[in-house]
Amino acid sequence: MFAKLGHAVARRAKALLLLSIVLVITFGAVGSQVFTRFDSGGYSNPNSDSAKVWDYLKDTFNVKDPAVVVVVQTKTGTVDDQTVAEQAAKLELQLKSEPSAEKTLSYWSSGRIPSLKSKDQTAAYIFVYLKSSDFTDVDQLGGYYQKKYEGNFENLKVRTSGGAVFSHSINSRIQDDLKISEAISIPLTFLMLLIVFGALIASAMPLVIGVTAIMGTFFLLYLLTLVTDVSVFALNLTTGLGLGLGIDYALLIVNRFREELHNGVNREQALVNTLSTAGKTVFYSGITVMLTLISLTFFPMNFLKSMGYAGTIVVGTAVIGALIPLPAVLMLLGNKVDKYVVRKGAIVPKSDGGWAKIARFVMRRPIPVVAICGLILTALILPISNVKFSQVDSRVLPKSDPAYQAAAFIAENFPGQEANPIEIIFPQGANKVDSIKNYSQELSKLNGVVRVDQPQIAGAAVRLVAIHSMPPRTPESQNLINQIRKIKSDQEVLVGGFAADYTDAQKGISDTLPWVLLWIAISVLILLFSFTGSILLPIKAVLLNFASLLATIGVLTAIFIDDKFKFLVGDFINTKTLDTSSLVLVAIVAFGLSMDYEVFLLSRIKEEHESGKSNVESVAQGLQKSARIITAAAFILAIVFAAFIISGVTSIKMMGFGIAFAILLDATLIRAFLVPALMRLFGNLNWWAPKFLKRFTISH
Repeated sequence: MFAKLGHAVARRAKALLLLSIVLVITFGAVGSQVFTRFDSGGYSNPNSDSAKVWDYLKDTFNVKDPAVVVVVQTKTGTVDDQTVAEQAAKLELQLKSEPSAEKTLSYWSSGRIPSLKSKDQTAAYIFVYLKSSDFTDVDQLGGYYQKKYEGNFENLKVRTSGGAVFSHSINSRIQDDLKISEAISIPLTFLMLLIVFGALIASAMPLVIGVTAIMGTFFLLYLLTLVTDVSVFALNLTTGLGLGLGIDYALLIVNRFREELHNGVNREQALVNTLSTAGKTVFYSGITVMLTLISLTFFPMNFLKSMGYAGTIVVGTAVIGALIPLPAVLMLLGNKVDKYVVRKGAIVPKSDGGWAKIARFVMRRPIPVVAICGLILTALILPISNVKFSQVDSRVLPKSDPAYQAAAFIAENFPGQEANPIEIIFPQGANKVDSIKNYSQELSKLNGVVRVDQPQIAGAAVRLVAIHSMPPRTPESQNLINQIRKIKSDQEVLVGGFAADYTDAQKGISDTLPWVLLWIAISVLILLFSFTGSILLPIKAVLLNFASLLATIGVLTAIFIDDKFKFLVGDFINTKTLDTSSLVLVAIVAFGLSMDYEVFLLSRIKEEHESGKSNVESVAQGLQKSARIITAAAFILAIVFAAFIISGVTSIKMMGFGIAFAILLDATLIRAFLVPALMRLFGNLNWWAPKFLKRFTISH
């Protein structure tokens, strides 16, 4: 199959290259529109009780949340002073007259409800309800209200908060951070490629393929946004994986093509040989990563689904770019791929160099190496005992961000979460008023509940609103929701609101995760077996990858919870938790990339073993011929993701550091030391499989 592809590309190189250029230009033009269509939410479980509550609030009770929360603070006196009330009324009237505003509600216009003013009586709320519910509109309006109203209004200090403002703040920060990270990662990546390839032409091609993969993915994501919501966080993953994997795959292809040319074959045969070896590796490596990333779509939350869509698409585009347009360019260039040499030593790598020596050193002392590596991994894993989970809220923003400052002011000065209440629906409660009264009394006794409002009736349904005192997306609020759901009732009760939404999302992740892990383990084991023809090697690969992931989570816990080694990532607000969705993303992406490098290494070791070399020598030569590329690919991918550490959004900072660390750990401790040591200990068992299974291995 791959030999035929090589011949086909070689004979139609010019046409394929021209078609690729036209497609890339088209993808870039259309795909650039995706930036205005991303969603900052997606953390809700659509199959949960809290989702049913949102439907009841919207359809039955005609209730919507205030998109913009304006906090008015007097510089002198209290919010009940006549002058303050008059100025606040003037501000509310201005807010209400905005074309985008449907209505407003404030402390003053509501009859001065005590819970709508601060504990020291110097600040109070004005809630703004928007006409539009479209994400793009709401996001832009959040920025508009923040820019126009944040600051001073006569003698009042005004702060803006709410979902629209938070959404705009986080989206704009992510887009700005992306520009900075690209400005850092792309030059560093090109420098790394120069070191590896030693020639300008060869170094430029992987970078071009990486950018092409990103453009193709943006185009496909744009089409996807026409039928479903896609999280803005997919932007960072697309850029990181597209640039990183595009370069990784191109590295493998270009390196093997140069190797074939240096062996004296003509360019068409060099291309055929390249696609028959490195091309096959890239294809099955890409399939392995895609099978891993597609598991993200199993989760009910759109945030993780979006990552699954983006990740799967970008890997696919990177594979296509490496197997069709890149070989077409190589065919046209031939030996000119080595033009503009800047480092002669990289043009013809040593056949028996440092990596082979490392492998032989390790294989002479396999037991001590395994023991030392085991101790290191154990030390890295130990902090995991302190791990706690939460979800994204305003604290992912830096302290300097006005949206965070407003949210922090609200949390510190107001008695309850007025903008984030607990919503309780009794679908058939209209005829059971006494039952609801008893339920309300039990609810009000719970620690953390500030007050319970009078029930509202609409048709057969009854709505009960409870104001609580804790941030809604925290373990504390999760515990409160679980207590509420334990209150006995003689009728159906649905508990919703932001705290319940968070609780249901966490449950959605925990319920789905075992199936995700099972899918990853089985699919990867089957694919690696079909690729290697070995029973033992796939099991070893999966177990080592899980150990590497646990080590990564341990390090993330040490940094983002225990406040150790904080200098590695810069400043952030420590919530003493890890964002659950981001951690799942880090784990699955890192696992997929680890398997990527596993396939790279095993394919070359297998090639050497099939040529007749001993187990020890095939490992040594396989490592020598692949480790340079694997290490370079790992460092490049680590650079790409490490650039996200500069982000002002903590979850992006964590994702960048976590994936970068996992990649480097895998490329060094795992691939350079543990893999050769274990392969030495297992000996010929590495390549054993029952005869009846051998027929299921890949032979083309």
